[in-house]
Amino acid sequence: PKGLISMLDLLRPIYLKTAAYGHFGRTEASFSWEKTDKAELLRDAAGL
Repeated sequence: PKGLISMLDLLRPIYLKTAAYGHFGRTEASFSWEKTDKAELLRDAAGL
């Protein structure tokens, strides 16, 4: 869990932005959990 918290920078107070209209599909750089930069690496690791 600590690695995920660090990688996604989840300790920042960023949740106010998601209080209205949610967060799905938004492209603001501050929504670190929306990044897909590790998708290919994870696919390869899973053998997909």
